[in-house]
Amino acid sequence: MNQGVVEPEGRRVHLTGQVAWDADFNVLHAGDAEGQTHAALDNIENVLEAVGGTLDDVVSIVTYFVRAEDKAAISRARKARLSPASGPAATGIQVAGLWDPDLLVELAAIAVVPHERYHEPKD
Repeated sequence: MNQGVVEPEGRRVHLTGQVAWDADFNVLHAGDAEGQTHAALDNIENVLEAVGGTLDDVVSIVTYFVRAEDKAAISRARKARLSPASGPAATGIQVAGLWDPDLLVELAAIAVVPHERYHEPKD
């Protein structure tokens, strides 16, 4: 992850905290922080695809995590999915708990989708 990222031209997209929920709000990968990080990144990717973006457009990400021992697993998942060349500025914050007690990780991201790819989401 980078210490700082210069925001490119494009449409800024702020994503709410994304967690390892499926479409019915069931927790995926209970007890597995790496799996939950991948699932949260899947959700971020889905939101960005709806406006023409990709994970490569993420310029900033905050990771909220419950267990200190999960830092390496969370880092592996982020490194596997987020571009190291343009990787986002990143912050990690350990918290006492998240919305659902089975959730271990929550990701809040900001992305900048280039004007030529950006489109309004379809209904």
